[in-house]
Amino acid sequence: MHFPEYRPRRTRRTESLRRLVRETRLSVDDFVYPLFIQEGKGIREEISAMPGQFRLSVDKLAAEIKEIAALGVPAVLLFGIPAKKDALAKEALRADGVVQRAVKEIKSAAPELTVITDVCVCEYTDHGHCGIVKGGDVDNDPSLELLGEMALSHARAGADMVAPSDMMDGRVGYIREVLDEADLDHVPIMSYSAKYASAYYGPFREAADSAPQFGDRRSYQMDPPNVREALREMSMDVEEGADIIMVKPALAYLDVISRAAEEFDYPIAAYNVSGEYSMVKAAAAQGWIDGERVMMETLTAIKRAGADIIITYHALEAARLLGR
Repeated sequence: MHFPEYRPRRTRRTESLRRLVRETRLSVDDFVYPLFIQEGKGIREEISAMPGQFRLSVDKLAAEIKEIAALGVPAVLLFGIPAKKDALAKEALRADGVVQRAVKEIKSAAPELTVITDVCVCEYTDHGHCGIVKGGDVDNDPSLELLGEMALSHARAGADMVAPSDMMDGRVGYIREVLDEADLDHVPIMSYSAKYASAYYGPFREAADSAPQFGDRRSYQMDPPNVREALREMSMDVEEGADIIMVKPALAYLDVISRAAEEFDYPIAAYNVSGEYSMVKAAAAQGWIDGERVMMETLTAIKRAGADIIITYHALEAARLLGR
């Protein structure tokens, strides 16, 4: 097929023609919307580094949840912000903790909505790390028990899925065993399998008040140059019982998403993280880009790379555009 016999522009001429031959189709069904749930009452506080995103108290959730459900977004991902923090993340385990109460409120307001809970203690510890700290480092194996208790508490509160994001070795298998022994074998695990030690998380750490108080997380989150290691991490998580495997961040790791989609016959999630979101919002606010078009192009790129599920702060805005 050579010019002039084949002219690719023929099928680009009108929007209806472009729709007919479109290879990648973005849908509201692809989206999971993250929510920050803060202990307290009457709180709906915009996050300065993430315009359009809010910290919400449980009593302010119902109206937000009904809007999310009305737009057709199928799932939310919850992050808790407790009133008190300590070295052992005790607030993360309480049956009446902020996330546990939020799960019940959401299931009451919109029973059809899938509620996923982030299982990590960085928001709950006074040191800001994702496990139990001993000798200035995160101690892997003792941290598993803490994560297992947290996941169990969320599942007992009614969470439809748990999502461990801590990057401790062996935590998927440990959580699977804990849930199964509690007759919660129906609760799936979405594992943050390839979670990189990324600079794109900055705005999230403001939102969740989860910045580490010393050092960094590079001893447990992945080194950004590595791809084969990510595939090993995913393989281990699948063997341990993960139902969905995730790559985080998304936009700077499209190649990792693509490799994962090729390698694994499992649903692939990708987290379009806070820094990726905030860069679009900041540039759009300055008039440097068309924010809506860049947003949709970004989400389409993540889907095109092979993601089945896109966790994104753009979910509601994108859902409105897709529903037009």
